[in-house]
This record gives sequence, structure tokens and C-alpha cells, in this order.
Amino acid sequence: MAQQTAIFNEEQIDPRDIGTPDDWVPRHPDLIRLTGKHPFNCEAPLPLLLEQGFITPTSLHYVRNHGPVPKLSWDTHKIVIDGDVPNPLTLSMDDLASFPYLEFPVTFACAGNRRKEQNMIKKTIGFNWGPAGVSTAVWKGVPLRYILQLAGVKVDDNYKKTRYVCFDGADKLPNGVYGTSITLKWAMDEERDVMLAYEINGKRLTPDHGFPVRMIIPGIIGGRMIKWLNRITLSDKESDSWYHFHDNRVLPPNVDAELANKEKWWYIPKYIIYELNVNSAIAAPAHDEIIPFSRLTNNSEYTLKGYAYTGGGRKVTRVEITLDDGKYWFLADLYDPVEHNGRSWCWTFWSLTIPTHSFLRCKEFRVRAWDSAHNSQPEDPTWNVMGMMNNRQYRVKVHFITSGTDVSLKFEHPIQPGNNPGGWMAAQQPSVPAPAPKPAIKNESSSKVPTFTLEQVGKHKLESDCWIVVNKKVYDCTKFIPVHPGGATAIRINAGTDCSEEFNAIHSEKARKLLDKFYIGDLEDSKKSKL
Repeated sequence: MAQQTAIFNEEQIDPRDIGTPDDWVPRHPDLIRLTGKHPFNCEAPLPLLLEQGFITPTSLHYVRNHGPVPKLSWDTHKIVIDGDVPNPLTLSMDDLASFPYLEFPVTFACAGNRRKEQNMIKKTIGFNWGPAGVSTAVWKGVPLRYILQLAGVKVDDNYKKTRYVCFDGADKLPNGVYGTSITLKWAMDEERDVMLAYEINGKRLTPDHGFPVRMIIPGIIGGRMIKWLNRITLSDKESDSWYHFHDNRVLPPNVDAELANKEKWWYIPKYIIYELNVNSAIAAPAHDEIIPFSRLTNNSEYTLKGYAYTGGGRKVTRVEITLDDGKYWFLADLYDPVEHNGRSWCWTFWSLTIPTHSFLRCKEFRVRAWDSAHNSQPEDPTWNVMGMMNNRQYRVKVHFITSGTDVSLKFEHPIQPGNNPGGWMAAQQPSVPAPAPKPAIKNESSSKVPTFTLEQVGKHKLESDCWIVVNKKVYDCTKFIPVHPGGATAIRINAGTDCSEEFNAIHSEKARKLLDKFYIGDLEDSKKSKL
């Protein structure tokens, strides 16, 4: 089912970015924002993503930002190579562009891809990625191996002892520099294709994708491929970045955030994520797509479509679809991915054409993929506190609907990305309203809860006088700004506004309780205020 896409002007700023630190970065209006207006985290609608073909247009490639995009210049940006290297270097972007290069397609997937399905089971500490936190682009850059050799590192150095190549980005975040690391052995392996990329799809990187230079480490999660790269350090220890330890881990299902912090589970090496696991999703039929009954009684056919990917350079070897709860699995047709250096770094698209009337006896259908190591996808999910690496078999429900004398089939996906409503998992959620916090009412003799109009709230939009609205509750966050774990900017840009979408997208139940002490009243019903 073709989806209409808005015309993207590469110079136009999305109105949602006005007033944020990113008000200079052009962004496609069709991208689904997962964390409100800032920071920018997004995915394309799943049908639109697959309609673009094997290579994702840069403007529709998913984005994961932890904070504001750094304003960097090609002419002045430098990359420092230091640490335990014989010849420390400082390279300009022109230096980088003059070196031998690689150019090939790589599929990126966020470790949180499909996280919302886990959030529907039990809230994780992560926001609601749908199934389109994955994209493929052609990347051009200099092999990391070549850069390290320029700095005097020898190929056999990595066999003497375990050493690490640490990467830092230029973004300034509440918990310091965003950094991570890989082993030197990995960095020097020619077949791993690790590079410092400065082009995407034939053009210089865009700001959201790491301009002017970023790491590309094929076959692993996107969170290890540092954007806005400004330092490479050779060390006998892995990266000491807060984000290297507190992000991109799969902890056991019995470990919640409180226990992980108390017992330092974040620092246990065996739970770190590098390589992608095997995963797949269904894009056609789309969520809420309808097939009229007239198409179910003749010889018409329907083609199911979707994607599959895996990690570590392995190849997706088969994709299977069941229409009868796993009693029989159909083999889908695969569109073989491009290989580079003998490795498969890209997703594959799959399709399966069936008689349309096959849906008549089908309550749901699901997909699973297999890779060359015979890894596949579980039928049931395993919850983890970060909601990472969810690869349960993707299920689409089939419903009979009637309108007068017309009968049709309607398809329902498990979730809709971000805070968008819909999906069969949402329909299974019990509706339990949270108890309202008690306002800090100055007049103790009155039990009436104060109410404020949105216009009144809008007058308190300064850092020194900051009110916000979340879920129809009004909060005075002035004293909270200096100690906010996510930094002052996140609150400041929402001062004087209803930021329910932004708050709900990224905050845990614990954070909601922290906000309670700043509650001062309710938002006045706009309909009542007009009477």
C-alpha cells in the first residue's frame, strides 16, 4: 500500500525544531519523532521505509541523538589520534579525504529497534522505538586500519595483549562525552571493514548523521558507531565513557534499573552489546490496511513484504511466514544483499505471494528469519530493563470488520511507534489511571486544587521562572532545572508549554514521581474556560 510522502526541502527547518538547539538542522517532516521535539530521535513509517528500496534516502534514515547536534565545520574540524601510539596524529578533514577509501552499503539498526513491544509488556528505561529503527545507506570513508598504521600501530601489535581503540564524539551531554570502544584486533582486521566515514549516499554527511566524520563498524549496533568523531585513543582499557557502560546492554530479566544501579550491573562485561542479532518485520500489509471481501472470493493474490537483517557479517539465509500459528511455515523469496569483502553487512528484503483468500482462516500471521549461523527468532520475548535487542517473531493480527452490508479484513500490527496510539498490544493493556499528586497549595485552609489556563502557564517560560504542563498537571520546575539529570536544556526549551509528549516519551515511572514534588495544580479545561 503506497504511502504519500511530503516534499522534503533540504534547506527548510521543521517548525518543531524552532526554539531548540537544533533549529538549524533540516529534517524530513514525515519522520516519526519518538522523544518529542528534542533531542531528535526518529524513524520513518515502516511502509514508507521499504518503499524507498534497498538504499534508504539520507533524509529518511533513522536518527538517534542523545542531545543537541554539534555545529562543526569541515574546514576547522580535527581528529586527534593519541594514547599508546608511537606517532600521535592530528588530522584535518582534507587530510582524511586525501587518503585511500572504502565505499559500500551498510545496514544500521538501533539496539532499541522494536523496543515499544517490550514497553507494552513492562516499561523499560528506554523510549518507544517501533520496527523502523533500521536503515541502509552507502558509506564512504578511510579504513581505521590505515589511520592506525599512520600512527605507527603494527598489525601484529594486537596479538601481544588485549588493547582497545576508544572513540569520542564532539557532542556535549549531561554525563560527559559520548564514547565507546572496540578491541585493537577488531580495528586492525581488514575483513571487518571499520572506517572513518565522511560521506553518506554520495554526499558529505548531514548534521544528524555525524558531519563531518563518524565511525562505521559494520555488523554491530548503531550505538557503537560514534558520530561527530574528534578523538581516537589507543588504550589497555576499554572506553571510560559513562554512555559506554550505561547504554546498550542486555541485562537479565530479573534486573530492574534500581538493582542495576545498586549492584553495578552496568559494568559486567558479558552484558555489553556489539553484534546485531537476527531480526525481521512485516511491512505489507501495513497497520490498519483493509482488504475488501470482494478480493477474497476470486483468484486474486496478495504479496506480503518486509525486511530481515542479522549481525557480524553473517547472511540471512531464509525467512519464513506462518498463517496457522506455526503448524506450517512458508519460505519467502529473498533479495540477496550486497556483500563486501566476503561479508554481508546489509539487510535483505523478503516477499511471499499467497492467494488472498488464505487470510480467511487466519487470525494472525508471523515472520521469523534465520542466518548463516542458524540463529533464529524466538516466539516469545525476553524483557530486559533497557528494552534492547527485541527480536521476537513479528506478529500481525487479522480482523473481520463490517460496515453495513460490506465485509472486509483489517490488519493490525503490534504497536505504533513513539506515543502514537494503536496496535494489538496496546489493546491488551489494562487501563489503570495513575493517582494524582497532591499540589503544593500555599493556602492550606482551602482544599480546592488550583487551575491554570495554558495562557497563564505560557507566561512562566524563563529559566528563572519555569512552569510546564504534563498530562494536564501543572508543575513549577524552576528549582528542578539545575539538578535535572538530563540537563537544563531539556526543561528550558519546554518552559511555558504542554510538553506531555516529550515527557512521556523518555521518562520512567521513577522520573514521574520526582516531578510530583513540583506539582502546583491542574490545567484548566479549555472547553470549560470558554463557557
